[in-house]
Amino acid sequence: MAAASTGADPHRKHLEYALLLIARQHAGDAATAETASQTFARWRAQSAEHEAAAQRALQGWGATEAHALQADFALPASQAERSRQQRRRSLSLLGTAGLASLLGLGGRWYWQQPLARMALHTGHGQMLAQNLPDGSHLDLAPSTSVEAVLYRDRRVLQLARGEIRLDVVHDAQRPLEVQTPLGRVQVLGTVFSVALRPSGLQVSVAQGRVAVWGLDSDASQAADVVLAAGEAARLDAQGALHTSSVNRQDVGAWRDGWLVFDHTPLPEVLSRWNDYLERPLQLDTAGGLQSLHLTGSFKLRDPAIFVASLPRSLPVRVERLPDGSSLIRRR
Repeated sequence: MAAASTGADPHRKHLEYALLLIARQHAGDAATAETASQTFARWRAQSAEHEAAAQRALQGWGATEAHALQADFALPASQAERSRQQRRRSLSLLGTAGLASLLGLGGRWYWQQPLARMALHTGHGQMLAQNLPDGSHLDLAPSTSVEAVLYRDRRVLQLARGEIRLDVVHDAQRPLEVQTPLGRVQVLGTVFSVALRPSGLQVSVAQGRVAVWGLDSDASQAADVVLAAGEAARLDAQGALHTSSVNRQDVGAWRDGWLVFDHTPLPEVLSRWNDYLERPLQLDTAGGLQSLHLTGSFKLRDPAIFVASLPRSLPVRVERLPDGSSLIRRR
């Protein structure tokens, strides 16, 4: 990239380019910062005009550290307010042209860069406990995929599949949001779980309060539901919302070796067990068993007890198959 040296205001263009390179040295990954540093050093050595612009840019950047930038960019502002902010800052720093460049190119780019990014995955039968850089704690159930991205003004978890339990550190300036294909959840600090399965999205709260929006809900409007401790919400694949009560001790109970079901559809029950079993449980699709529901708590280390209990709880029988798996049929 080369800075333009012609046009109506070459001094402004030099300043804009210097500010952009300085911003890239203070954010992004190490390779980006190193490349920007080397480019900046070569560029400022090319001429006295470049060096003068570099000095002005460095002075302006030093006078507008992260706490000042946060005041401008932590919350979206109207166009009129952004203009007033730029005019006020320009009087005390670099002048109108220089500060507009800082806000439009350097400062905005810097403020929007993530502080940390983590991609977390678990396989079949695998669980994972992970601390996030902000001090929050995250537990992943088997067959889970989630990406955590921490910004200066927000924390975002993108759950692609599976179930997570979160113990979120309170930070009023950086709310945490869990985004899924079926809806999103936002908190400041609490303990809750989010499960994304083919049957829908389940949110259960152990401590604090959690706001939930469906996929088609306007993010700028009030949440579809706000859950308190001991409450849960389910969004099915069609977007219908259902709320219920939940035992706070059961939120993320798989961490302690238990699978807990509360009027859970039988196909989902078997799917959750199969996340842990070497030989899967199969459901006879011809028996009309998809409409059955199960309630109960079962130890993960004793799947045989669960299988043996099914005929006592539901009108089913268990058939052992030659490969060692089990087929659930209508009794």
